[in-house]
Amino acid sequence: MAKKGKDISLDELEEELSEVELEEESESDEEIEEIEEFSLDEISEEEEISKIFEEEIEEIEEEEVPKEEIIDERIYIVPLAIARRGPRNKRAKKAIRYLREYITRHFKPESLVISQEVNEKIWERSIQKPPRKLKVRVTKNIDGLCVIYLA
Repeated sequence: MAKKGKDISLDELEEELSEVELEEESESDEEIEEIEEFSLDEISEEEEISKIFEEEIEEIEEEEVPKEEIIDERIYIVPLAIARRGPRNKRAKKAIRYLREYITRHFKPESLVISQEVNEKIWERSIQKPPRKLKVRVTKNIDGLCVIYLA
């Protein structure tokens, strides 16, 4: 049981299409704006760059990071060979855990942050093969925050 469709003649379709095209052309003509002509020689590179990046430069200048006073800074060679005890697939995790314990034992921080570069160095050779030793620089500020950097 097929549904009966409307019979539309080709002439009617062509008329509708031509009307739609005319409407679109009239709309597109209204949207076009004239652009002023200029030569590239008139604008220097410095002016062009300053105009483009003017807003971004202002935002960067406003966001100055306040300098923290560092109370103490030490360099340690942390033995991570202890992480090799236990399952192979948990060695890098254990190395991170042991690094935290080692720095906590020696520095007694209120909070501890491991920088991205130290984390990447430990995980560099996958979870199964962390380094046996790691030379790190640890800084402590007034608030008791310790940050571990790669030395």
